[in-house]
Amino acid sequence: MDNQQVLINELPNGKLSEDNYKLSDAPMPVAEAGQVVVKTKAFAITAGARAGLQGSASYAGAPTTGIVMNGTGIGEVVESQSEDVPVGSMVLGSTGWQAYAALAAESVTLIPSERESIQYLGPLGVNGLTAYFGLFRVGRPARGETVMVSAAAGSVGHFVGQMAKIQGCRVVGVCGDNLKCDKLVDDLGFDAAVNYKDANFRDNLKVATPDGVDVYFDNTGGSILGSALFRLNEGGRIACCGVVSQYDTSSPEPGPRGIPGLLVNKRITMQGFLVFDYAKEYESAREEIQGWLESGQLTSVNDEVFGLDAAPNAFVDLLAGGNVGSRIVRLDS
Repeated sequence: MDNQQVLINELPNGKLSEDNYKLSDAPMPVAEAGQVVVKTKAFAITAGARAGLQGSASYAGAPTTGIVMNGTGIGEVVESQSEDVPVGSMVLGSTGWQAYAALAAESVTLIPSERESIQYLGPLGVNGLTAYFGLFRVGRPARGETVMVSAAAGSVGHFVGQMAKIQGCRVVGVCGDNLKCDKLVDDLGFDAAVNYKDANFRDNLKVATPDGVDVYFDNTGGSILGSALFRLNEGGRIACCGVVSQYDTSSPEPGPRGIPGLLVNKRITMQGFLVFDYAKEYESAREEIQGWLESGQLTSVNDEVFGLDAAPNAFVDLLAGGNVGSRIVRLDS
């Protein structure tokens, strides 16, 4: 039996396309000392992976071709050379886009049997943890404050808004589709949502934030960040999570006006972060998030496709704004 994989065929020049990838068969992996072989059940596709393809994400390393596309997945251990991770365990790990992966046992996270494993690609995984730590450690919202989040219908943004509501904040989401705006308000409890593609976006944002903005969770950079700067109140905080506006292009738009002038005049704090900075706190965060899921305070939205061959198109579509919630590729249909 071969191991089906999605390889990076060529690095993108401009927008990503399906032609940047190719399906390939490789020999089945074998666990060496201290390793496990994981049969991938599903993996997540995130916008940040696009930055790694152009080397703009310093933590991602230099991009190259002929290798398995990176990604975080869940799966079942089918072979083990580690007493700590026995055969049959469900784990979270860097499986990449492939059917089977040999991973260091110490690098995987055991998924408790009482939890839904698919949640580790959403609220209990990188997406939910990024929302949690970016909002509460960097944004530090107080009850009654206004929180604004861009890419609000995306894999991280839809969690940020709901968590801010749990904190007792007024929440305003920004996304690029009127149907998404409706979903944020009607289904996920946002107080308002604004379409940045609307010709009257800045006016609409002003109406949606009558008391200004205290915390801005930035997933996009670019012009939306510029608009947020002018709505931020004195002492406002910006949690810089991602720059989607710059990922899928060879000529990103210039940075917004108002930096550093507005930061100085309004005493605004602008801080970037990586979720990995908080690795020692993952499990305590998961406990709190699991409680919100069980109480119904937090809803996880999954946008799923099926089969390895669907992954390249699913990534291209995500970068074009086609997803709502966490984009997940399932291999266990």
